Amino acid sequence: QVQLAESGGGLAQAGGSLRLSCAASGRIFSSLDMGWFRQAPGKEREFVARITSSGSTTYFPESVKGRFTISRDSAKNTVFLQMNSLKPEDTATYYCAARASYASTYAYWGQGTQVTVSS
Repeated sequence: QVQLAESGGGLAQAGGSLRLSCAASGRIFSSLDMGWFRQAPGKEREFVARITSSGSTTYFPESVKGRFTISRDSAKNTVFLQMNSLKPEDTATYYCAARASYASTYAYWGQGTQVTVSS
């Protein structure tokens, strides 16, 4: 089992920045690929970022590429999502997720943290 706890959400103005954190426990952190997803009211859940277990590779959709970065700190069992140049359309609940590096789906999810970007 893996427990995930997000933090760092809040209110930001358009053009501003926020950093989300996700603390993981319960399984060797270094064996996990970590991801971030978001879901806005009335919309489907959207992939935002992924970092491989080694931290060597990251993935982003076009909607956030160049604005968001993902990183991980193995000493703290924590993954971060740095969000810059925020837009109102980034408003959503953001979820941290984890999967074994060999898995194709995310088996573990956090409870989410709200991000609201005002124009």
